[in-house]
Amino acid sequence: MPHYHTLGQIPPKRHTQFRKPDGSLYSEQLVSTEGFSDAYSLTYHVYPPTMVLRVDQPIDVKPEIAVQNNMQHRSFQGFRVKPADDYLKSRVTVMTNNDLSIILAAPRKSMEDYFFKNSQASEMIFVHEGSGTLKTMYGELPFGYGDHLIVPRGIIYQMHFDTPDNRLFIVESYSPIRFPKKYVNKLGQLEEHAPFCERDIRKPSRLITHDGKGDFPVMIKKDHQLFPYHYARHPFDVVGWDGYHYPYALSIHDFEPITGRIHQPPPVHQTFEAHNYVMCAFVPRLYDYHPLSIPVPYNHSNVDSDEVLYYVDGDFMSRKHVDRGQITLHPIGIPHGPHPGTVEKSLGAKETRELAVMVDTFRPLWLTRQAMEIEDPDYHKSWME
Repeated sequence: MPHYHTLGQIPPKRHTQFRKPDGSLYSEQLVSTEGFSDAYSLTYHVYPPTMVLRVDQPIDVKPEIAVQNNMQHRSFQGFRVKPADDYLKSRVTVMTNNDLSIILAAPRKSMEDYFFKNSQASEMIFVHEGSGTLKTMYGELPFGYGDHLIVPRGIIYQMHFDTPDNRLFIVESYSPIRFPKKYVNKLGQLEEHAPFCERDIRKPSRLITHDGKGDFPVMIKKDHQLFPYHYARHPFDVVGWDGYHYPYALSIHDFEPITGRIHQPPPVHQTFEAHNYVMCAFVPRLYDYHPLSIPVPYNHSNVDSDEVLYYVDGDFMSRKHVDRGQITLHPIGIPHGPHPGTVEKSLGAKETRELAVMVDTFRPLWLTRQAMEIEDPDYHKSWME
């Protein structure tokens, strides 16, 4: 997880008087996790963050499950998900279980009329196409192609896009998203062998205090329901904050691949971990340098995990053909591996230019109705000669 960060004005001592220029008090808010026992931030607001005008009726957004007991290799064309103007309406859940949901989105327009807070999950928003700015009370975080945006649970945000052409791959995580333990020392610092370091982590900047009064809608997600809250003050009225609980960005292009004399297994590509799943990034890298090495992955049986691969860009030596935005699902209990002919074809290759994001779950994924609408139904036959 990211290290201590601060922006704006804060008092020299926490939980003490912090006054505005007119002599009145700023309103302190503790944003904490696991009660009071894990990462937290202290934020200082112009007005109390509790001023609710009204709460409208909730909107049901529970995924519609089509296949709950999947035992078949599957592939989905992610770019077949149609763009939508509204950010929340553009989000289409394609796979889910009790630990996470995998979502595709192609929003055309920025969030101008409302804010969003996911109180159900932390989010990893991978930017496949598009650029813009993630706006929160912690400041602004510019993003672009290849960024992993990590938005911890409970943070109110807006996505502002530069153009209408945007494609996002989103993981909703019902547990905190953290850096892999194997990369982190006892002091919380990323170790020398990690494929990225603190210099690669981009934190919020340009804190803008919005001193607004009116009706500010915040869509709050909890238990697969959207609760429309209306606040009397702008939610980004923060003059300063400090702590460990805040959004940040890590670009896939800053991930430094680990290579070896023979083929390296997927754990060397790991970026994040959470309860019952991990995430990885496959990036351009040199191939193995043993004189008899086989560059493509060997056949593999997932004994205790579902494997999801989201193809971003480039050529994949182990497959005859992939499309940008394609998703493959290789479930627990069935072997998968390189397509016929790709092993011999790969011999002597020096490098790969692939870009992909992988999610390995340790409980089976359920497929939604929307996923089945974009499925390639013959994918499981693609290993036939």
